[in-house]
Amino acid sequence: MPTIAIISQKGGAGKTTLALHLAAAAEDAGHTALVIDVDPQATASQWAAWRKDAPPVVIDSAPPRLAAKIGQAMSQGAEFIVIDTPPHADSAASAAVEVADLVLIPCRPSAFDLAAIKTTASLIKMRGKPAFVVFTAGSPTAPRMYEEATQLVQSYGLNACPHIIADRAVFRHAAAEGKTAMEVEPKGKASDEVRLLYKWACKHVNMQSSRKRRASA
Repeated sequence: MPTIAIISQKGGAGKTTLALHLAAAAEDAGHTALVIDVDPQATASQWAAWRKDAPPVVIDSAPPRLAAKIGQAMSQGAEFIVIDTPPHADSAASAAVEVADLVLIPCRPSAFDLAAIKTTASLIKMRGKPAFVVFTAGSPTAPRMYEEATQLVQSYGLNACPHIIADRAVFRHAAAEGKTAMEVEPKGKASDEVRLLYKWACKHVNMQSSRKRRASA
């Protein structure tokens, strides 16, 4: 049962959007997914309430309780866990990295956001966990920008994920309805990007990306 931590020291990087969509992609692929919301703003929990608790399940947790919550979730059948963390909270980020199998760092491909990754990079190196930067909220048609951002990320000792989550209006529209991009535009580009990122993440945690659920009796 893999656990993926979404961390970023800068606000507005798209952590919650990434966390919720990864978990939703896992559910769509036949896995039981769980989002653990460590952010006091509880944005992920609010989203879950808007959708009347349809999967993926979202629960909250204080950072010191993360390991216990994950153990409990495992015993109850969770197969794919994503931790959504707050910005500017080293203790929460450290706790999430400690229990994670994979760390994803969402980052807009802008100078200020890229500079903020240095702090996160230091945290990752101390824990020795596999980690990748995921470029988010940038133009979908600017390959040169992403190439330059990737080079800068590598200079910090981090690798960039080959798949981006571009700035697309459907993410905002879906969130306001308590939905995902896959539910609003199943065949849209945003949905394709999420699925590609999900499948890539599964490979990095040695997990089969999809499986068939048993039919209900």
